[in-house]
Amino acid sequence: MSLRLFYLIFFRLAGLVVLLGRSSASKNVELLVLRHEVAVLRRGNLKPRLDWADRAVFAALVRLLPKALRLHRLVTPGTVLRWHRRLVAAKWTYLHRVGRPPVDDAIAGLIERMARENHSWGYKRIQGELLKLGHRVGASTIRRILKRARVPPVPVRDTDTTWRQFLRTQASTMLACDFFHIDCALTLRRIYVFFVLEVGSRYVHILGTTTNPDGEWTTQQIRNLVMDLDDRIDEFRFLIRDRAGQFASSFDAVLADVGMEAVRIPPRCPRANCYAERFVLTARTELTDRMLILSERHLRAVLAEYIRHYNGRRPHRSRELRPPRPAHPVADLNSQRIRRQRLLGGLINEYERAA
Repeated sequence: MSLRLFYLIFFRLAGLVVLLGRSSASKNVELLVLRHEVAVLRRGNLKPRLDWADRAVFAALVRLLPKALRLHRLVTPGTVLRWHRRLVAAKWTYLHRVGRPPVDDAIAGLIERMARENHSWGYKRIQGELLKLGHRVGASTIRRILKRARVPPVPVRDTDTTWRQFLRTQASTMLACDFFHIDCALTLRRIYVFFVLEVGSRYVHILGTTTNPDGEWTTQQIRNLVMDLDDRIDEFRFLIRDRAGQFASSFDAVLADVGMEAVRIPPRCPRANCYAERFVLTARTELTDRMLILSERHLRAVLAEYIRHYNGRRPHRSRELRPPRPAHPVADLNSQRIRRQRLLGGLINEYERAA
């Protein structure tokens, strides 16, 4: 735009030099022709559009005309004053903010999340939770955010417990147990692994390995588990098991002494013990089907390292990609280097930020 202004100024100055060498008669004739052209153009366009360079040239040249001729030009004094007012208004234009500042999108998302995850929480309850997190938001603001997100208030919201919530709550009081076997690569002996899984947290206890899992051995392993759980044994109410002969009546009696009930699944229905069966599939897919087990001692060593990884480092989809009991240190977000730690000869990898 500034280049256009310089071009117009240069062009007008060159025209002025040319006019100085012409006679007065030719100038008068040209003025008459130009006035008639302007009159014709005004008939078709009463208000021609001018850019800022045209306005600047007009404003400078109109001042040189006699006062009587200024009133009949496209650019009048009123036009120049209007341009000036528009320029001043554009310079001092600013946003007119009235009322409280808007709520951050992250806080609004947190409010909506709290309301959807807690059906019985009202505006005041959400406001109190936000205060604990260091966010001061008014109850009316929370109401407005939830209304915009189409989340109804508590009296209208569905406060009934869903099946997913009910089963997830019940799962926290349940244990599941089962056996799976491994055949040694050298002796071809079959070794049985007895494990118990905490359904709520997916934490796995490997109770023992044996080649003869009779009722006496199984009962002794469940006694060991009861002693290991100690005070936590009161958190569990049921233990799910199948109808195999290894679970003798003494097995159920040990559980009954600590207030737990052994629940037997229906015959030929392994899916009723789905949590334990899923762990067996995971252990076979990630471990036993991908390496040779040489002896029972070798199996115990491999299982000990794998269970440490399974309980402390392996992400679980049922737990939002978190381990049952995270054993890794707090990640350093300032470090961008990722270090890989190999387990079982590179069969399993663990990743963490390098120090």
